[in-house]
Amino acid sequence: MADVTVRGAGILGLSVAWACVKKGARVKIIDPNGAASGSSGGIVGALAPHVPENWNSKKAFQLESLLMAETFWREIEATGGTTSGYARAGRIQPVMDDAALCLALRRCETARELWQGKADWTVERYTSDIWAPLTPTGWVIRDTLSAHLHPRKACLALVSALASKGVQIDPDGAEQGQVLWATGFDGLKRLSAEHSRAVGNGVKGQAALLQFDARFSPQIFAESVHIVPHLDGTVAIGSTSEREYLEEATTDQQLDNVVAKACAAVPALQDATVVQRWAGVRPRARSRAPMLGHWPGKPGHFIANGGFKIGFGMAPKIAQVMANLMLDNRNEIPKGFEVSASF
Repeated sequence: MADVTVRGAGILGLSVAWACVKKGARVKIIDPNGAASGSSGGIVGALAPHVPENWNSKKAFQLESLLMAETFWREIEATGGTTSGYARAGRIQPVMDDAALCLALRRCETARELWQGKADWTVERYTSDIWAPLTPTGWVIRDTLSAHLHPRKACLALVSALASKGVQIDPDGAEQGQVLWATGFDGLKRLSAEHSRAVGNGVKGQAALLQFDARFSPQIFAESVHIVPHLDGTVAIGSTSEREYLEEATTDQQLDNVVAKACAAVPALQDATVVQRWAGVRPRARSRAPMLGHWPGKPGHFIANGGFKIGFGMAPKIAQVMANLMLDNRNEIPKGFEVSASF
């Protein structure tokens, strides 16, 4: 039985740990702050694809991962008995002008080809349903590939599933076997300090949770804001993208502006109460793609970092390829995702 040590109990570390356990490895997880203590402990959880055009390895990898997600999360929930909040309920976006309408219609065709008939991108007439964004053209885009989950709950569902297999999270301990570093923003800072240039950085995000029951409804993307209805009867609003900030975990007027945009886009939210404000720093690799693979110059050590805004959506596929690499020496990492691309 192979040994694996995972440093970092965020979404990437926990997901890879789960994939390794399923392949029969003996896994230990080390994180001094516990599960979902960084940006993985957030509240938004929009699992949404990039637009279906200008196809590349990143979009193809993301498509595979989003299509894997329902099976991935249902198995974790069944094993650990804890909900992740996952729902493949799709997404609605307002069409803001005639140029955007023409572009959206072209993407209907490319989605049919690129998404391989496994999900749809359609343009529809707006209906005055209470859960819908305002649209000046009378048209909306609906896709059936998008899904959502509750990030912190998803991490805790993984913790429960892993615990049922005898895997615990320890604050410290000796490394055994192959070692995965999935240490998020702190890990990127450490890597950057060891190199002549920054291999990544942190981008702060602020988000809010509103008390409004739209469970099982599609997420909405309007005014550059994600509006995500969770299964617990709340709606998450997010988020800011701040490269410069003074405090990592504080919220301010920028979040107020994001909430105001969401309420203007979806009038049903205007009287909803804000029940939580959240802020955290998300790890973004220099390559702008997830950083995956061998740690150059450190045999037996691997890196999974830089998930930024798409880490939860990419997690099922990242878990698969990293477990295959670490346990079977099978490298399926797309070009551009390699650690060297950011080093």
